[in-house]
Amino acid sequence: MAFDISRRFMLTGAVGTGFATAACATNGASTVAEEAAFPPEAVSFDPYLLGPKKGVALLSRNENPYGPSKSALKMIEYAAKKGAYYASREAVTTLMSMIAERNGVEPEQVVITTGSGEALSAIALIYGPKGPIVAPRLFWDTTALYAAKLGMATIERIPLTAEMEIDLAGIEAKVSDKTGLVQLCNPNNPTGVVTPGETIRASVKRMAAKTTVLVDEAYIELADDPEGTSCISLLKEGHDVIISRTFSKIYGMAGIRVGYTISSAETAEKIRNTAMSWSPGTSYAGAIGAYNDFAFLEYSKNKVVEGREMVLETLNVLGLTALPSGTNFVYFKSGKEANVVQKAMMDKNISVRGQYMDYSEWTRVSMGKIEDVARFCKALPEVLGA
Repeated sequence: MAFDISRRFMLTGAVGTGFATAACATNGASTVAEEAAFPPEAVSFDPYLLGPKKGVALLSRNENPYGPSKSALKMIEYAAKKGAYYASREAVTTLMSMIAERNGVEPEQVVITTGSGEALSAIALIYGPKGPIVAPRLFWDTTALYAAKLGMATIERIPLTAEMEIDLAGIEAKVSDKTGLVQLCNPNNPTGVVTPGETIRASVKRMAAKTTVLVDEAYIELADDPEGTSCISLLKEGHDVIISRTFSKIYGMAGIRVGYTISSAETAEKIRNTAMSWSPGTSYAGAIGAYNDFAFLEYSKNKVVEGREMVLETLNVLGLTALPSGTNFVYFKSGKEANVVQKAMMDKNISVRGQYMDYSEWTRVSMGKIEDVARFCKALPEVLGA
């Protein structure tokens, strides 16, 4: 694994030794000067600098407002007090080992990044120059677009089926040994649809014989059968597959920024060497604290399911089409322009997503706090004039 201490760290340590010696003679004067330079003062800031403004139901970003868990917060507080220091190698390897143990792989097959977005961006940069990234028409494409905007990738989108499912047969038909990467999201975003495990694994296995297949499993913990839905068994069988996951969703740590990939050790090294930054100690600490907090995960999932059922019941009463969801959001067809629905909801201090591509009448609503979901359900008939 490439975890060598950089020359910057070495240089800092060496220079620091010299300064420490000089400082001993003037320690008292230095302390006085520091106190004069940094007098105590009242700090004024917007209490809603992070998170929703007061009174706003934030149902547009697929976050879990019930997190971070107490187990994560305890570790984050500890890490914040150690904020003068870079995250240690031990913190990195500890989290890698925890993830590896649960998933039955070796630690060197795990790459920790600043949210799964960094890993996905790195993967796009690695594989995009080799050929097109073949993907469903609707998927979480931000990271593939990152490489595309840099001129390092092209995206070949395959239309969804009539049922708004990923057309695996259509994607397979486009894949060859000249394909740079296949990118799938299961459960999918923004549709929320889950492709059954047996179905997606059979297809991914065939495609992985021709090219690398990336399966973004950001919402896997929210599926009815996470283990049965996942493609992780394929990479353990030796297939050319990358699995990406995140602490941003069910763990409620979107602002803490921790994600990871699981792949072959060789592929992991490529991702690790292409990642653009390194995560702070608070990220590693929070993830270590939260990873095995199964009580919190169960609580969060129950809240998501409760909110989802409220939304689906409302949509059913209104006679609207909604896709089955294995995520913390619902994608539904309102009969009105999605951007119009978004604006009307925002007028009521309820934030939902606007239009995706040319799916003009489809709106995505996330499951936030139950009281905020209730506000959405109450407002929807008014917004639609039902």
